[in-house]
Amino acid sequence: MNETYLPHDVDNSAEPLDSDTLCEAEQELPPHLEILFEDEHIVAIHKPAGLLVHRSYLARKERFFAMQLTRDLVGCHVFPVHRLDRPTSGVLLFAKSSESARILCEQFEQHTVTKQYLALVRGNMHEAGELDYALKVELDDVADKFAATDKPAQDAVTLYQPLLNSEIPYSSGRYPTSRFGLIKLTPKTGRKHQLRRHMAHLRHPIIGDTTHGDGKQNKFGREYFGVNRLWLIAKSLTFIHPVTKKSMHIETEIEPEWLTVFDLLGWDEIDSEPAILI
Repeated sequence: MNETYLPHDVDNSAEPLDSDTLCEAEQELPPHLEILFEDEHIVAIHKPAGLLVHRSYLARKERFFAMQLTRDLVGCHVFPVHRLDRPTSGVLLFAKSSESARILCEQFEQHTVTKQYLALVRGNMHEAGELDYALKVELDDVADKFAATDKPAQDAVTLYQPLLNSEIPYSSGRYPTSRFGLIKLTPKTGRKHQLRRHMAHLRHPIIGDTTHGDGKQNKFGREYFGVNRLWLIAKSLTFIHPVTKKSMHIETEIEPEWLTVFDLLGWDEIDSEPAILI
């Protein structure tokens, strides 16, 4: 059951809170999680952008994690079965037992799960395609301090399909206008930062990607769109239920900030044809 956070009764005798204390109090509130699907075996949520999936010593100052928040919502331990990068929002699946988790993990490892994403990218794209471009393992300076650095590149395949294009009369670099594209991405493999690295390889980096993206475009996006985030959302997951063996398709809605960006880019057709995002 969702917890409701209610203000405390007002005590007129108490000292007024200063702005710093109020800000700290606001930061204590956990982010809202929406349950997209739940039964006795699995639960799927919409993970907000910026939320870590689980605890990590690389982010010791963080207080809230999708795994713990989901556990508190459903009232039982949950098991992660796939990854979703911290800055990416969208569908995140958990199992409620170790056996269900094992079955689902096998599906992800065998690439039988269909994952679809939406991304806002630099430039216009006009043709769909498949990128088969191997990626070297990205090592973390701390977590992978003693890992071998000479590992061969791993196979990585991504399907991409342009949905909408836009050109606006504002400069974000060397040209007097700026171009953006809305792309549907379907990874066939699951390498670290695969979609972000593949789109960068295609010279259409995802807006807001501070690691593999375009710094000038990212700065323009923050200022013009008024939102600082990675414009990548895990829109849907299709898999076989670990117990019932039925095909499951779980889809989430885009967040309100996407609609604001669509308006700024002149994509009015989304209002009349919402199926374009499926």
